[in-house]
Amino acid sequence: MVVTLIIACEVGFWVLLAVGLGLRYLARMPRTGAAVLLLEPLLELALLIVTAIDLKNGASADWKHGLAALYIGYTVAYGHYTIKWADGHFAHRFAGGPSPVKHYGMQRFVHELKLWVRTVVMAGVAAALLQGAIWYVGQDGDVSSLRHWQAMSLRIVVIHAVIALTYLIWQKKDPKGRTTPEETADRPREKSLR
Repeated sequence: MVVTLIIACEVGFWVLLAVGLGLRYLARMPRTGAAVLLLEPLLELALLIVTAIDLKNGASADWKHGLAALYIGYTVAYGHYTIKWADGHFAHRFAGGPSPVKHYGMQRFVHELKLWVRTVVMAGVAAALLQGAIWYVGQDGDVSSLRHWQAMSLRIVVIHAVIALTYLIWQKKDPKGRTTPEETADRPREKSLR
């Protein structure tokens, strides 16, 4: 049941995002679109409640509960960022908004570093939820799977740190010779060939 709810929450996230942005830009109903986007956290709250009820009803703590904690952590850390990212792309494509800024060189490394901080937040939230579940299950239950997911969240932080460092070591240069995002935004947009 928990896995099904995780999948439903992920699908629900993207459906609410598409509906919210569609209402905001295509239907020209920005307040209604914003209201739909504000429903996003309710999905994670429902997942948290169902996971707690599942443990309370005697389910053994296993990988499903660890995955649920990691998913909730991801949504806390990256949910708003993902919505903002999608909003910018949607506004550019359908409402004549500015084109999304691409980062190069040191700015790209700083961007990746900020994303890594989000990953640290994700792992922290997941580890805290897992620790709460470990205390909830108590000494008598098998919590090895939950501890495994805590270690997994730490590994994700380390792997993301290594990936972020590659952007410092091997910096990609802007193919058009621009050096800052401001220069990119100041240049006139090229007409699409479509």
